[in-house]
Amino acid sequence: LRVPDHGRCFPWRIQVIKKEGQQALGEIAANEFAKDHPGATPEEIEFERARLQRAPILLVVTRYLNHEKAAKVPLIEQELSGGALCQNILNGSHAIGYVAQWLTEWPAYSPAIRKALGHTAETEIIGLMYIGSATEPPSERSRAEIADVVTEWSGPTA
Repeated sequence: LRVPDHGRCFPWRIQVIKKEGQQALGEIAANEFAKDHPGATPEEIEFERARLQRAPILLVVTRYLNHEKAAKVPLIEQELSGGALCQNILNGSHAIGYVAQWLTEWPAYSPAIRKALGHTAETEIIGLMYIGSATEPPSERSRAEIADVVTEWSGPTA
């Protein structure tokens, strides 16, 4: 929880979801997927049922902006604090020997999932954080080249 948080807004919340909760959430996800995809195969529906059950622990991180402090603490700073929290969860998990993955797949944007988790329609899920132990090495994906994203500024040019 030690993240940049100008004004001590605490603009995020964390829900811990263990296996029993993941199973219940998986049922809701499967039902929502089947409703939204009437031609879905049983295999596709089962995949969606299992999606939120990938790891022993699922953390749902939600944005919880403090509008009363927005005049002094811009909402963008509060949102970035939530991103920093998710990054700290990843780094902390790896530092103590676990693996973690931060995803926002369709369940993060589903009104039915948010409602089932007890959130209002305005609540946004900013991270589905899967935490557990690796069963296989992670695959690497392509990353930006440093020369494409980093520049140096030495002052205004004439």
